[in-house]
Amino acid sequence: MNEYNQIRRKTKKIKVGKLYIGGDAPISVQSMTCTRGYDAIYGQMKALQDAGCDIVRMTVPDMENVHILSRIKESDITMPIVADIHFDYKMAIEAAYAGADKVRINPGNIGSEDRVKAVVDACKAKDIAIRVGVNSGSLDKKKLDKYGAVTPEGLCESALENVRLLEKYDFENIVVAVKSSSPYKMAMANRLIAEKCDYPIHLGVTEAGTARLGEAKGAAGIGGMLLAGIGDTLRFSLTADPVEEVYCGRRLLEALGFDDKSLLELVSCPTCGRTMIDIVGIAEEFERQALTLKLTRKTKVAIMGCVVNGPGEAADADVGIAGGKGEAVLFKKGQIVCKLPEDQLVSRLIEEIKAMQ
Repeated sequence: MNEYNQIRRKTKKIKVGKLYIGGDAPISVQSMTCTRGYDAIYGQMKALQDAGCDIVRMTVPDMENVHILSRIKESDITMPIVADIHFDYKMAIEAAYAGADKVRINPGNIGSEDRVKAVVDACKAKDIAIRVGVNSGSLDKKKLDKYGAVTPEGLCESALENVRLLEKYDFENIVVAVKSSSPYKMAMANRLIAEKCDYPIHLGVTEAGTARLGEAKGAAGIGGMLLAGIGDTLRFSLTADPVEEVYCGRRLLEALGFDDKSLLELVSCPTCGRTMIDIVGIAEEFERQALTLKLTRKTKVAIMGCVVNGPGEAADADVGIAGGKGEAVLFKKGQIVCKLPEDQLVSRLIEEIKAMQ
């Protein structure tokens, strides 16, 4: 069990395909396909799955995509698939019966309550969840008029009204998602929601931008929420290859110590004038070689520039190095083991880690 569960908000546990969202389930990383046609959508899903994506969303605007969804469910894509529905409630129903593991709707934009009930009935029949999605661009006019602009309060109110509508038809298999392109508004809205219901929350800063800017904005909004104990699944919304969204999500969870899939923790110093070995090059080479490691337990590795930041500050590392002049000391749990020349550091670290498994 990771550190997140010590601070985590208590929620319902919602089943989505073969995994769960909320409760004590690990935080899941999501992405979304952005291609058309079976071959392209399948290929993108395969790439996402191989990259470590837990849940994938695909747009289902018509029957052609319903059939694609059905075919993909018979393929080797094993991660849960969420059908993304915007206006046509009939497509939500068709997607549910075609094998979708979850349906994403904004009840406010699919029409009358009868239509919402029809979607609920289909999801009940297939025992699948509904993700209630509200974002800045879809905030209804009444909320805009009430608050004068898109506000966290308006986003929260809109999402909870949609939740109550589903509950009206005895449906509680719900995940709530409130997003904004503003990390601040997204975070504040989700704090309000977390206080007012116990459904799992999907986190994301929508329309965050390119990979570089989007990762920063996403990390600010999503990371802040996770550190407050709020959030059960997440997506980085980037103007980039969707695989980058998965990498961003995994990097964030790893950095926070909340990734159950990551068994390697690397700490390395930013270097300073005391550093007399190529710490940047050593850390980058270690990171490349570490990708091939088959770890069986959590392992913390430290790559430090000097003895000031070496065994002392990184005393809890399973193994590490601290630089000297053209050489470094190897240490384990704060205890120095030996000295090594600079060109042997990475290979020795890899050997030591393998021996610990």
